[in-house]
Amino acid sequence: MDLLYRIIIYLHVASAIASIGPFFILMPIVKKLPDAVEKELDAHLALLKSVVRLSKHAGHVLVGTGVLLVILGPWTWKTPWIVGTLALLFASLFFLARAFSPTLREFAEEGANKIALTAKLKRTIWTYIILLMAMLWLMVVKPNLW
Repeated sequence: MDLLYRIIIYLHVASAIASIGPFFILMPIVKKLPDAVEKELDAHLALLKSVVRLSKHAGHVLVGTGVLLVILGPWTWKTPWIVGTLALLFASLFFLARAFSPTLREFAEEGANKIALTAKLKRTIWTYIILLMAMLWLMVVKPNLW
């Protein structure tokens, strides 16, 4: 049981890294979007979509392993840092579903204001990173919120 629990923790941490890390590499790519044309723009947008997809799939592993850790571990669903993490998780799921795809689709439209879309995408990425980092903080620090 101890080995299984440690493996689940490892998978949980690895999936957290996979869901947060790729967003940091997007900033240099997002800076290139206003000047990108045709094939270059398509390549950048494909990379952005891939990162969002990777984050979604890593999030599935993160949630699955998190559920197992609560079931098998010493915590309950009423533990303050778990409640806080779940609240942020639902906020980030809603945010992820509505934030990236529509903006990325707008880039492909003819006559799109790439500068405004780039600014929106930067804000979206930073907002999502902050949400994910707040969840990470709760999971690492495990504060007693109440």
